[in-house]
Amino acid sequence: MTLQMDLSPALETPGLPSPLEHLRDPRTRAALRIQQALVAGARAFLRSDGAVEMAHPVIGPVTDPGSRGAKQVDVDYYGHRYKLMTSAILYKQASLLAFDRIFLVAPNVRLEPVETSSTHRHLAEFRQIDVEYAGATRDVAMDVAEELVRHAVTTAVDECGADLAVLGRDPDALRRYVARPFARVPHGEVVDGLRRDGYPQDAGTEIDWEAEERISLQADAPFFIVGYPKGSRGFYDKESPAEPGTLLNFDLIAPEGCGELCSGSEREFDYATLVTRMRETGENPSKYAWYLDVARHGIPSSAGFGIGLERLTRWVTGLDSAWQTTAFPKIAGVVSP
Repeated sequence: MTLQMDLSPALETPGLPSPLEHLRDPRTRAALRIQQALVAGARAFLRSDGAVEMAHPVIGPVTDPGSRGAKQVDVDYYGHRYKLMTSAILYKQASLLAFDRIFLVAPNVRLEPVETSSTHRHLAEFRQIDVEYAGATRDVAMDVAEELVRHAVTTAVDECGADLAVLGRDPDALRRYVARPFARVPHGEVVDGLRRDGYPQDAGTEIDWEAEERISLQADAPFFIVGYPKGSRGFYDKESPAEPGTLLNFDLIAPEGCGELCSGSEREFDYATLVTRMRETGENPSKYAWYLDVARHGIPSSAGFGIGLERLTRWVTGLDSAWQTTAFPKIAGVVSP
């Protein structure tokens, strides 16, 4: 199997340590133990909520097209052009034919633009805690995401006091961050606030990375942004019947400048609407033959989300960059093991 990846221009980044240095660093070991506790806490919460853990494909004929400027990686699969997964969203929806509530801890690969190497948030290879519940609304999905984060963070604080101390992280501050309900703020209000502060955020697009960092620095707790405009996200985000042109989706923003931890939505599941939305977003429906075949025969209504594991770990640990929370980091444009 031949992997076709264009990493040019390749960068040599002095700030990225060798594997030997990175793995011996006490901060790395502390971060990875905290990450283990976060995953254990998330699993415990989801299993107690009736969700079944699944293992989804690493390659497939198509993957999530809505990867915010990142390129997909092609592989030669016995003469067929397949993709490395950038997101499990299509498989999550299909999996609800087997179980009403599912989750996975899934690897994802995205060839991010080289300029993202300086955002402290983007990795070319990362993992997500992916969740999908049949019959759920957007509000239910946000409730689940909030409780998952609360349980995961509390588990890490309870189990990893010594590791948090290595990193200079105050466990009581983390408990306070997740103690109260997360606010839910409409996209339009966030845009208006940014513009009042002199930031030129486009009302018809996602909140851009610099703007996310700004609002994250101003936040005193995690909060949701809800209702992104139609056209700013993938074809699978359901449009609001009550507010045409607005999607039933959300992002979870962490405080302290960390930005987005999680994205999710209520899903579109109607076959004809999916085909229309694909065409509206410039996608060729024939590429999605297996997925549309499942939709034609009926997939459940659902809502779900994906939480970036390295981003969640970065926030909990207080580290500067997401690459510090993974054993073998891959950053856009940087040649690494």
